[in-house]
Amino acid sequence: MKSQAPATSDNSAIKPVLPVVAATAHSLPEQANTLVRARAFAEPLLASELLDTGENILAHADAVADILRSIGGSEAMQAASYLVYACDHLNRPQELIAKAFGDNFAALAMETTKLVRVQRQARLAQLASARSSAANQQADTLQTENVRKMLLAFSRDLRVVMLRLASRLQTLRFFAASKLPVPDGIAAEALQVFAPLANRLGIWEIKWEMEDLAFRFQEPDTYRQVAKWLDEKRAEREANVERLRATLESELNATGLSAKVSGRPKHIYSIIKKMRGKGLDFAHVYDVRALRVIVASVPECYAALSWVHSHFTPLPEEFDDYIAKPKLNGYQSLHTVVRDSGGQVCEIQIRTQAMHDHAENGVAAHWAYKEAGAKGYAGVSASGAFETKIAVLRQLLEWERDLSGTQPHGVFDDLIYALTPEAAIVELPQGATAVDFAYSVHTSLGHRCRGARVDGVMVPLNTPLKNGQTVEVITVKEGGPSRDWLNSEQGYLVSHRARTKVRAWFNALALAKTTAKGREAVEKLLQREGKTALKLDDLAAQLGFTSADALFEVVGKEEFSLRAIEQLLRPDEPPQHDLEAPLIRKPRSDSNPSKGGLLVVGVDSLMTQMAKCCKPAPPDAICGFVTRGKGVSVHRTDCPNLKEMVAKNGERLIDVEWGLNQTAGGSVFPVDVAVQAQDRQGLLRDISEVFTKEKMNVIGVQTQSIKGTAWMTFTVEVADSGRLHKVLGLVAELPGVRSARRR
Repeated sequence: MKSQAPATSDNSAIKPVLPVVAATAHSLPEQANTLVRARAFAEPLLASELLDTGENILAHADAVADILRSIGGSEAMQAASYLVYACDHLNRPQELIAKAFGDNFAALAMETTKLVRVQRQARLAQLASARSSAANQQADTLQTENVRKMLLAFSRDLRVVMLRLASRLQTLRFFAASKLPVPDGIAAEALQVFAPLANRLGIWEIKWEMEDLAFRFQEPDTYRQVAKWLDEKRAEREANVERLRATLESELNATGLSAKVSGRPKHIYSIIKKMRGKGLDFAHVYDVRALRVIVASVPECYAALSWVHSHFTPLPEEFDDYIAKPKLNGYQSLHTVVRDSGGQVCEIQIRTQAMHDHAENGVAAHWAYKEAGAKGYAGVSASGAFETKIAVLRQLLEWERDLSGTQPHGVFDDLIYALTPEAAIVELPQGATAVDFAYSVHTSLGHRCRGARVDGVMVPLNTPLKNGQTVEVITVKEGGPSRDWLNSEQGYLVSHRARTKVRAWFNALALAKTTAKGREAVEKLLQREGKTALKLDDLAAQLGFTSADALFEVVGKEEFSLRAIEQLLRPDEPPQHDLEAPLIRKPRSDSNPSKGGLLVVGVDSLMTQMAKCCKPAPPDAICGFVTRGKGVSVHRTDCPNLKEMVAKNGERLIDVEWGLNQTAGGSVFPVDVAVQAQDRQGLLRDISEVFTKEKMNVIGVQTQSIKGTAWMTFTVEVADSGRLHKVLGLVAELPGVRSARRR
């Protein structure tokens, strides 16, 4: 299939050049017969070739050139549409195109071709990975976001954007004409990426047509229904609108206003958006019949509005004054909806010519001619009109990035986009390397990275990546990062994420070594003490730690003394015998059982002593254990040491009970109290004051503070352990105290 070169028409057929198109006017050198030469160069290469959509490539290039011509694109831009598609069919495309047409054309063709390939690869990869319906929806969303990112990445060359917009519009036209099924993702990309970009750049015709075609493919039933509604009584509606237009223009001019009134086209997609956005049915979409009034000044806008409201019946709830309160994008106009004498509803917009130009040409025109000067916009230098427009459009595309949900970066070239071998797109900071890339894909991939291929070629790991490159990371099965990667002078890492992950790996490695050192020290201590059966987590809990690893960490860092563990493990009576336990005779107690001392049931005149491991006090439940040579050691019945001794020498257990003097308050007994609290100034004083007020004598204190937490052991004298519960409740209420319990 061969198509003729697009015929050039006279200037009267070409619409006013939009600012965004004008920005590219001199970006390609004009040459004699450039368009004809470019088509002749491409024709033998493309005439029998098809795109993956099924469209003939030469016919597609012809149509793209025609679209560019229709919006005022130069012949050089139209010629570029042929050279782009020729690249895939040349062995050395950049060299050959540069020789025939110059470096500018070669660079544009190669950059656009690269973007086309990336988009195609990413789309195919997403389709291959999506299996369930939910996955398909997620894949479509991710794909449109990826296409937007890639388009922005390549948009530093505005000509690439223009060619891609025209190409996507032609693809939609092809499917509309051929009735072929539209590949997944094509319509979504058009509606969510390309049309919004055309809107921002002020290329309204492409935007409107692209939206209508894309929505037609996405929701054909809804599209056909609205189209049917519009077709019904179309001739009658258009006649009524024309009659109203002529009347309104004549009457306004008769009042002395210089007004120009025109009909305003309404597109199907915009009608559907309004119906859904406001919950309306078609009968209540008032701007299906719409007029636009252009006057000379703002006072004339309000004068025209007053005349319209006095001669028609306004619908007050449908009035909007965007002159007094402009939209966020700077749009200004008066919007009103009225009923004519026949009851027909019509929307009327009233604005000045300047407001209309801004609305039609977008913020690009406003910035280019009102704000950007010799110093450029937002710090981008611009020495001439063309450079000024390009600087403005770069800021416009940055604004599009912000509106689309990514984080603003302030500088247009801060980001690059590279691809995995499966064509997934990875966003990276400018200057990022294959190591940054690996960590962005997955932390484990970064740790195990040992080499990289970029576009199939092995490169050093500190080689900066470029837009659109495909990166294959070479890994080992196990391993970690190199310390050299943290050396900024060697340039292995640029992204904050990658640096954080590498530091975290080395910190975890150091912590593991410290913890292992602490574990070894604790386990050796347990072996010496014969306590290897003790659960490590239980030991840590008794010492106030949340886990055994937390205990090992502070021991490994030498922030916690092993003596504290020894004190916990060594009770005053050894488990097997009490030979080393010191004999304690309380001076206030009476050793004579007949005078109220401890009574040993069934045995007369045995010497007794209170066990230091549990420190019983009346009215605790108690038991006696007959030691070798030191009489009876008295324990609380819940004492862990007593349980161990009974398990080995149960025959030595003996019943004991409190004598009359003890229960009557004639004696006092030492009791240990454990307190855990947030360390602060005055903590020890405040706790001691509680014991003093409750008339409990403190005879010993041990304290230790680790990482802001204080562990304190108070030895107090009590006559009745029952009162201790109340006192511990008072201690627990003190600021910073987390727990207070008897040991």
